Amino acid sequence: MMNVDVKRNLHEVLSRLPDGVRLVAISKYHPADYIMAAYEEGQRVFGESHEQEIREKHEQLPKDIEWHFIGHLQTNKVKYIAPYITMIEAVDSLRLLREIQKQAAKVGRVVKVLLELHIAEEATKYGLTLDECRQLLADGEWRQMPNVRICGLMMMASNTDDEQQIACEFQQGADFFDEVKAQFFADDPHFCERSWGMSDDFPIAVQHRSTMVRVGTMIFGPRVY
Repeated sequence: MMNVDVKRNLHEVLSRLPDGVRLVAISKYHPADYIMAAYEEGQRVFGESHEQEIREKHEQLPKDIEWHFIGHLQTNKVKYIAPYITMIEAVDSLRLLREIQKQAAKVGRVVKVLLELHIAEEATKYGLTLDECRQLLADGEWRQMPNVRICGLMMMASNTDDEQQIACEFQQGADFFDEVKAQFFADDPHFCERSWGMSDDFPIAVQHRSTMVRVGTMIFGPRVY
């Protein structure tokens, strides 16, 4: 029995997204029937951050769901999700990129990825600094990875009530996207995604050119552990 009106909440969030911005419904720690409620309303993209949980849900839910892995991914877990994951949103090292290439090649798939930026001021956040991201792209090893498709950037803003700071960080991400798009992906239409904005700050994110927002609590309510 659901004690959350997932369908109403979903439409409330969708009504606040402009054209060109997709919703990744963050379903981690929420049961399969909550996901099905959103699925029945047409939602197809869901985000999870634990390999075992996403595997169980993938097995029991419709096969046209696009699963995004949104958390910090350990290299030793890549092989478990490579057969079905649509996108890995938080690639924060060349080592992880190499492992995704290796495991995707084994199962004959091309896995979409986003490079995670560390722009927020909290030390606890994962991600590449802007200079590290520039270096990874400049080194060019990724160009020899046919089973990995870099589709854009992902970031989190600082966990703060200061909306000006949040806006500034999202704008930094947008400006950096333009820089690397021009330098490395000018002729690649796949490099188009800017994944920033969560339940607390997605309205600010869409003002700063987000193309994908990751919203969970506003749709599914508090996490069910």
